[in-house]
Amino acid sequence: VQLVESGGRLVQAGGSLRLSCAASARTFNTNVRGWFRQAPGKEREFVANIDWRGGSTSYADSVKGRFTISRDHALNTVYLQMNSLKPEDTAVYYCAAGQIRGSYSDQYVHWGQGTQVTVSS
Repeated sequence: VQLVESGGRLVQAGGSLRLSCAASARTFNTNVRGWFRQAPGKEREFVANIDWRGGSTSYADSVKGRFTISRDHALNTVYLQMNSLKPEDTAVYYCAAGQIRGSYSDQYVHWGQGTQVTVSS
């Protein structure tokens, strides 16, 4: 397994969670890490990404101001800090790695298995 997510759980609306994505040595040659999510019956959608070297970030409009993506070079880990959570944030959250920083899932080569985030109202 190249990417392993953790941190998903049940949380009340307005609460916070931090997701982690640990990468193996096989993803060292990728430049971008991203987070996507997929709710039941919906397409997988972009959440955020970060340039591994420079730290530039991008966010979906739906999470701007509430979510923050960051990385730790030493641990080869990416984080997604999620604040002010809403029921519509409920989804399986996937970590991804690729060469091009974009918002399309086919731009990413490596994927984790996902972690469930459930926000109750």
